[in-house]
Amino acid sequence: MTGEPQPDCLFCKIVEGHIPATIVRETDTTVAFRDINPQAPTHVLVIPKVHYENAAALAAGAPQAAADVLQEAQAVADEDKLDSYRIVFNTGAGAGQTVWHAHAHVLGGRGMEWPPG
Repeated sequence: MTGEPQPDCLFCKIVEGHIPATIVRETDTTVAFRDINPQAPTHVLVIPKVHYENAAALAAGAPQAAADVLQEAQAVADEDKLDSYRIVFNTGAGAGQTVWHAHAHVLGGRGMEWPPG
């Protein structure tokens, strides 16, 4: 948990423009971009521009940034005209987190199973 950009963080590099991404939305506090390995017709990652390791750290350290991520997830769903969708935060390796920068997956455009797996 830092709030400061991390030089070895993939998502910090996307925020800084050092790694290309298909950006669909950007605000003062967030960036939303298409996942490079989509799991649904719409699969967009929404990240805070500040670096926090996971959703729990983001909520504790920057609650307004966490709220901004959720607002942008809704905006992504609206832009993609999704009437139903899923927002997923993987927190920890056991939950499938592979990039250690808090991020929300916005998934839609197909039916979703429950439980999610």
